[in-house]
Amino acid sequence: MTAYIYDAVRTPRGRGKSNGSLYVVRPVDLLARCLEAVRDRNHIDTAYVDDVVMGCVTQSGDQGQCIARTAALVAGYDLDAPGVTLNRFCGSGLEAVNHAAAMVASGFHDLVVAGGVESMSRVEMGSDGGAMMDPQTELLLNTVPQGISADLIATIRGFSRDDVDRFALESQRRATNSWEHRFFDRSVIPVKDQSGLVILDKDEHVRPDTTLEGLGKLKPAFEMLGKNFALDDLAKKTYPEVEHIRHVHHAGNSSGIVDGAAAVLVGSKAAGERFGMRPRAIVKSVALAGADPIIMLTGPLPATRKALAKVGMEIGDIDHFEVNEAFASVPLMFMQEFGVDHAKVNPEGGAIALGHPLGATGAMLLGTALDALERKGQSTALITLCIGGGMGIATIIERV
Repeated sequence: MTAYIYDAVRTPRGRGKSNGSLYVVRPVDLLARCLEAVRDRNHIDTAYVDDVVMGCVTQSGDQGQCIARTAALVAGYDLDAPGVTLNRFCGSGLEAVNHAAAMVASGFHDLVVAGGVESMSRVEMGSDGGAMMDPQTELLLNTVPQGISADLIATIRGFSRDDVDRFALESQRRATNSWEHRFFDRSVIPVKDQSGLVILDKDEHVRPDTTLEGLGKLKPAFEMLGKNFALDDLAKKTYPEVEHIRHVHHAGNSSGIVDGAAAVLVGSKAAGERFGMRPRAIVKSVALAGADPIIMLTGPLPATRKALAKVGMEIGDIDHFEVNEAFASVPLMFMQEFGVDHAKVNPEGGAIALGHPLGATGAMLLGTALDALERKGQSTALITLCIGGGMGIATIIERV
C-alpha cells in the first residue's frame, strides 16, 4: 500500500526564551492548535484517526507524560483517537511521520496524524537528564557535546570560520526572503490566545539585519569548553589524525533555540476518498542509520544513501533537499559529500535562521519541502537530520 501525505501545518517558531512570544503558551496548546488545524482544514471525523504520533525530545515538566494523547483531547479529538509520544532526539518529528507512513503502508492503519512539539523556553533542553549526559557514560564512550562534534567535522572537512559564517548569513537571507514572498503561508497557522487575539503569526528568530561582520565578532561557543575540560583531547583519542580542533561555531551559525509544533496528516487512498481529500505527496522511502557517537552529526550521510538505495534512486534524482542546520558544518558536509548545489539545499532558509524546536523540526522540514515542491512544480524532496548519540534519519517524498 501507499502512504499519502494529505496536509502539513506548523506554528510559527517563537524565540525559545522567557521573552519569546510563545513562552506564555503551554506546549500542549501549541500542539493542540496544529491538531485542530489538520482536522478543520480537511474536515475529518477524528473517530477515524487510528493514532496521533508526536515527537518530543525533553519529556518532562510541561512536556511530560504522553503529550500526544493529551493534546488530542485538548483539541477535541474523538475519545477513540489514541496518542503516543516518541523520542529520537532531533529526528523525533520526522520519525513520527515515518512511523505513521509505515503503519499506513503496512495496512494496519488508515489515518494517522504525526508531527511533534518542543517548548524550549518552558522546558530546558537536557532537563530530563539521562545516561548520555552522565560523566561516567561520556568517559566510557569518549562522547563530547554536539558543538565540539560540529567543530570536529569542520576541522576534518576543511571548513573555515568564514565558510560557516557565510552559510549562516545565507540562511538568514533565504528565510527573510521566504517570509517576504509568503512562501510559508500555506503551512503556518497563527497561535492565538483564548480571546482569539494573535500571539504570534511569524517566525521570530529570523534576523534580517545579520551581517558577515556581525557574525565575525561572535566568539566560538565551544572553544573554552573543549580546552578547559579536555573535551578536545577526548575527541582526538578517536581521531588522532586531528592535530587540533578548529572551533568555528557560535550562536550565529548554529541552530536557534525556539518553541513550536507541527502536524502532518498521513493516510491511505481509502482514507482520502472517505473525506474527499486530495493527496499532496507520497512517502517514497524512509531510512535510519547509526554513526560514530563522537563525531555524532554525520548520520545524514549514511541515512541518505540508504533512503536512495531502497528505491533505486541517485542523489541527482532529488529536486529539493532539507538538511537540518543543527550547525553550519552539517549541511556543508552534506553538500561536499554528495556534490549537491547549495541552491537545492534549504532554499527557504534553515534552522540557523528559523530555529530548531527539537521534537517538531523534522515534521516542519517535511512541510516546507512539500510546499516548495508544489510552488516550483518539482517532483521529489529528501529531508534529513543529524541526531544525538550518532544517528541519522532521512525521508524521500514524491509530489502527487
